[in-house]
Amino acid sequence: MSRYRLPIAGLVGLLVIAAAMLGVVARTSGTESASAGFADYTPDKQYTEATTETFYLPMTDGTRLAVLLRRPAVGGRPAEGRFPVVWHHKLDIYPSPKDGVGPREAGYSNLTALTDHGYVIAQVARRGNGQSFGVRRGYHDRVEAQDAYDITEWLAAQPWSDGQVGIYGCSNTGDAAMHAVSMRPPHLQAAFAGCFSWNKFDAMRRGGIAAQWGYGPTRTVADDMQVTPVGGDEDKVLLRQAAEEHQKSTPLAQMWAGMPYRDDFSPLVASRFWAEGSLSTYAAQIRESRVPLYIVGGWRDEFRDQGIVTALNTSGSKLLIGPWLHCENPGLALVQEAHRFFDEHLKGIDTGLAQAPPIRYATVSDIDDPAGPIIWREAQSWPPTDSGLTDFPLGGDRGLGSRAPGTREFTVNTAVECPEAGSGATVQPCHTAGEGISYTTDPLTHDTEVTGTPVADLTIRVDRPDAHIFAYVEDVAPDGTVSVVTEGRSAASLRAESPAPYKLPDAVPYHRSFREDAQPLIPGQAVRMRFDILPLSYVFRAGHRMQITVTGYDHRESIPLPDAHGSTVEVVSDPAQPSLIRLPVVTS
Repeated sequence: MSRYRLPIAGLVGLLVIAAAMLGVVARTSGTESASAGFADYTPDKQYTEATTETFYLPMTDGTRLAVLLRRPAVGGRPAEGRFPVVWHHKLDIYPSPKDGVGPREAGYSNLTALTDHGYVIAQVARRGNGQSFGVRRGYHDRVEAQDAYDITEWLAAQPWSDGQVGIYGCSNTGDAAMHAVSMRPPHLQAAFAGCFSWNKFDAMRRGGIAAQWGYGPTRTVADDMQVTPVGGDEDKVLLRQAAEEHQKSTPLAQMWAGMPYRDDFSPLVASRFWAEGSLSTYAAQIRESRVPLYIVGGWRDEFRDQGIVTALNTSGSKLLIGPWLHCENPGLALVQEAHRFFDEHLKGIDTGLAQAPPIRYATVSDIDDPAGPIIWREAQSWPPTDSGLTDFPLGGDRGLGSRAPGTREFTVNTAVECPEAGSGATVQPCHTAGEGISYTTDPLTHDTEVTGTPVADLTIRVDRPDAHIFAYVEDVAPDGTVSVVTEGRSAASLRAESPAPYKLPDAVPYHRSFREDAQPLIPGQAVRMRFDILPLSYVFRAGHRMQITVTGYDHRESIPLPDAHGSTVEVVSDPAQPSLIRLPVVTS
């Protein structure tokens, strides 16, 4: 079994980034694009072979992390020379669905093929996971981030490396890639990351409500013993030692459940972990790193707003949003686009990317057909148009856009299920007929595009001290079929607004959600609450109807209110206490 030692000193200093990416500047109207090179970057292969080896790499604290190293080869031997290195901070050195880039990923796992184009590719299992030793203290904590720094600098210092290092990942590995950037390793030159969280609280407890997210890997010794061991450990002696160490890891479900407020301290990790694990905490460091970012998201991924906010708060980012589920990219040659990005920033090749717009996004017309033809558009900023937000009152007559006064009520049902909504990271919101209250327009007389970040502005009365309020933006087809296009949620007790500590899209309210900010409801007393709805770019077709459904439970909730079932929620619609949805309707 081969072993490498991590140099502690003597690493080469900071390199100057060769090419800067365009910044996010003034807004312009979205336009259809066919820029040369987008997702079609196919230079000739330089190599047709690769060698693979696995080994343990000790960190500065002695913890051994497992590494799979893939290098270009000629005649069965590693090619001579020095190459840029791209690496992936994973849960297993081999492909794993737990990484968020498993069998549905459509691209990320295939980046190992960049050895054909003169790259060294490294796959590293994070401490406390896979074949690696150690204990997972939190999830994207600063111990992991320090490991990422050490690994990056080790890769840069090897004799087969030219010192130019990039990193990539999606889902939890996208977070890991971004936390590597936050540590500012001198040799990290580019990061390609998808479907990650900018702020852990807003991603995992959106609006103060825990949904399907946030529990991370929970594995038994038997589970860990099923992974392929590092070379030289075929009898799995070291793997068993590592697996037994993993059992001392922080129980993530217990940690998340014990932090209902953004400023909560977790005794399990001895920190206010929502802050420690959030990229937003290190926004200044990420900007100071000057590492070019390529951010990828999907309109059916619950983290789509997190990528947008990251782009708004970093300089020189590229942002790509397609009509996809979590870490899925049908219809896009993702490997070619990542290859283009790394060639631009690790090899100094002018691929045209520097001249490309900062944002490329898809406009969808059928939320249930993500594999259909993609209409790509370009923009300089988010929101991509200057149309602003259009108010759609929730009428007492249940008309969307109606100013009819009146109050509508519903009874919360926590037994709602939606078996067809998917599972795991791709589970989707679901319209259930008869649940909550729906407000609907007349059939549309023309196609109507909605692109941007909507805001719910509701006045409610509840007969309990708290309520979980959900607002779905829906498309009603002529045959009555209802599709949820996007949705937002907020706990009524966390309705207090505060100045945002970082840039948000225009008109989006920020909820600090500290423990001292909680405001229990007084039964029978109306309160106003505003919250953002996840962004979209969607065309409601002529003949369809736009619909907003307000409800008090969602089948994805993992920590519902204990007394929610049977509670009564009233939505108030009158001139003194209006309820409305503000939609970013694109005007010509």
